[in-house]
Amino acid sequence: MGLFQSFNISASGMTAQRFRTDIIAENIANVNTTSTESGGPYRRKIVTFQEKNVTPFSQFFSTSKNGAIGNGVKVTRVTEDYTSDFIKEYDPSNPDADENGYVSYPNVNTVTEMTDLIDATRSYEANATAFEASKSMAMTGLSIGQQ
Repeated sequence: MGLFQSFNISASGMTAQRFRTDIIAENIANVNTTSTESGGPYRRKIVTFQEKNVTPFSQFFSTSKNGAIGNGVKVTRVTEDYTSDFIKEYDPSNPDADENGYVSYPNVNTVTEMTDLIDATRSYEANATAFEASKSMAMTGLSIGQQ
């Protein structure tokens, strides 16, 4: 592993978690959005990550050095959550109510979003700590030659 590869791995993790935090914030901000441009209530969004430059299993045990092993993480997609249902509340005075007086609210659960936010924050902090450790090792290595 090259000196700067560990920096790139940690930086990719921090970037991915920052993006995940932005999507979580968007979900929380739209917790009461009953009408969107596409029609209907807001749908919760989910971020999916994938390893950068996936290494085929056949190359893991080869004798040659492979630079593609452990190159960080990337955001592959942001999808809408269709597994959970909208929350229905009876409010016939709401302009978004259906013919029975029920309003469909987004499938965003604030507790779930806050739990995901804590997870994203901790992951970001772990990557920042790994970055600082790599930086400290590099600085120590550079200072060895000065003595």
